[in-house]
Amino acid sequence: MNIDLYGFGPALAAGTLMTVQLALTALCLGLVLGLLGALAKTSPYKPLQWLGGFYSTLVRGVPELLWVLLIYFGTVSLMSKLGELLGIPGLELSAFTAGVIALGLCFGAYATEVFRGAILAIPKGHREAGLALGLSKGRIFTRLILPQMWRIALPGLGNLFMILMKDTALVSVIGLEEIMRHSQVAVTVSKQPFTFYMVAALIYLGLTILAMIGMHLLEKRAARGFARANQ
Repeated sequence: MNIDLYGFGPALAAGTLMTVQLALTALCLGLVLGLLGALAKTSPYKPLQWLGGFYSTLVRGVPELLWVLLIYFGTVSLMSKLGELLGIPGLELSAFTAGVIALGLCFGAYATEVFRGAILAIPKGHREAGLALGLSKGRIFTRLILPQMWRIALPGLGNLFMILMKDTALVSVIGLEEIMRHSQVAVTVSKQPFTFYMVAALIYLGLTILAMIGMHLLEKRAARGFARANQ
């Protein structure tokens, strides 16, 4: 069955590429923020615990759409003043950058709890064994804690990434030309809402399936040494 896309096929393909770029860039930012947040929440220092808890509670308590709008429109005056100081008129935050910051911020808040749970799941005896071998705290973290934490956290992070992939549709409200933005333009021109929204749904479904396959391969790879150790 052929679906008439009224010449919007290339635009939807470009929107798909933009969606993937947005999701992967926000993922990188979110992983860094999530790891830092988890280390703060599991730190023995109270100020860091409060800081990590404040970040995860604040960000998770506000809808992702509001973060997109707040970050994009909230920086307009700030960037304008910065541009005046630097002698760069018209300086502004791009829709892509605002989307990356907003989605990465939200992903990181949820990833904080995933990483925190993974860290707490690692037996304390592993750290004590590392200290007994004369390893520094840095090497204990990179050699013993981080690989195990990654393996434990992967399933939860995979679920969060699939949510992140679909949340990229929220960035269409600030004009980023991703899948939903191109679909809305196509609907306006063609007057065929069901066709283009169905195509958009299929594209998101395809991306989700690819993400599931990728996560399965990552989980399988991360569990190789662990699986052999338990045979």
